Amino acid sequence: MKIAFFSSKTYDRNSFTQANAGHAHDMTFFELPLNQDSAKLAQGYTAVCVFVNDIVNKHVLELLKAGGTELIVLRCAGFNNVDLVTAEQLGITVARVPAYSPHAVAEHALALILTLNRKTHRAYNRVREGNFALDGLLGFDLAGKTVGVVGAGKIGLIFARIMHAMGCHVLVSDPEPSEEAQAEFQLASMADLIANADIISLHCPLTPQTHHLINAEVLDACKKGVMLINTSRGKMVDTKAAIQALKSGQLGALGLDVYEEEGDLFFSDLSSQVIQDDVFMRLLTFPNVLITGHQGFFTREALKNIADTTLGNVSAFQHGVGHLYQVTAEKLAGH
Repeated sequence: MKIAFFSSKTYDRNSFTQANAGHAHDMTFFELPLNQDSAKLAQGYTAVCVFVNDIVNKHVLELLKAGGTELIVLRCAGFNNVDLVTAEQLGITVARVPAYSPHAVAEHALALILTLNRKTHRAYNRVREGNFALDGLLGFDLAGKTVGVVGAGKIGLIFARIMHAMGCHVLVSDPEPSEEAQAEFQLASMADLIANADIISLHCPLTPQTHHLINAEVLDACKKGVMLINTSRGKMVDTKAAIQALKSGQLGALGLDVYEEEGDLFFSDLSSQVIQDDVFMRLLTFPNVLITGHQGFFTREALKNIADTTLGNVSAFQHGVGHLYQVTAEKLAGH
C-alpha cells in the first residue's frame, strides 16, 4: 500500500524502513507537517501516517479523501488532533498505536521529577564552571511523599509502580479504573488527589473533558508548593494559570514534556530564531520549571514498536488479516 508520512524525521525513516521488511509497503516521507496546505502531497496515497502535531481536521480530511486516502494511521497513542466524526462520515478509517513503550514515558516522568527535585541540570552546569557550592540545590526525599497519578492506563500504572517502589504513597484517580489499578493502589477522587498530593503526574488522554484539567481553580486547591508533571498532552494544563501559580509559590515546580502550543515549536531546531511565543518564553524564566521537547516516547524500543504496530495497522487494513487498532468517534465519546 502507498503510505505518505508527514512530519517525518531521520529516526522515523530509519525505524519504518527496517520494519517495512516484513510488509513491503510503498513509503514516501515528507518532513512537512500535515495541514491544509500540504495535504495535496498525499494525492494518490491510500494511507497517510501522521504524528501528534499534524492537523487532521475536517478540511484536511476532505482534501485527503478527494486525493484517494482511505486510511489515517497515527504513529502515536493520542488521537485528539483527528476529527473522527468527519473521518467516519467520509469513510476514512483511523488507527493508532495504543501502546508502544509505556515504560518510556513513565520513566521520563520520573526523570523530570528527579531533575526538578535534586536540580541535577543546574548542578551539572555549575560543576563545569568550577562551582561546587550547594546553595540553591536543596531537594527532598521522595520516600514518604504522596504522589497523585491522574489516569491509570498502561503508562499511568507503570509510573505508579515506579513511585511506589521508591517508597511513595500513591493515589490514583481514573473515571474507569482497571482491575489492576483497583487491586494495587488507593483510588481517590480528583478532589482528594489534588488536596493531598505532593507531586501530581498526568497520564490521561486529551479529550473535551480533560482540556485544561489543571486550571487556576485546581491549582488553588493543591498543596502549596506542589510539583506538577505533564507527559501527556499540553492542553491539559492551562499554561497561564500555571505561570500565576508559579509566581505566587502555590506551584513549587513544573515539569513539562508537552506544551499547549507546541505545534509551532517542538520537533524543530529553532536555536537561530527568535521564538515568538511569549507564554512559552515566560515559562523558561522560572528556575523551578523544566521543559523537554516531547521526548518522553523517544527510546529505541518505542520507535521499533511504533513502526511495527503502525505498519501492522496498514497491513491489517489492506488484507483484512491481523489486528487493526481502530479509533472511532464512539471511542472518543467514551473517554
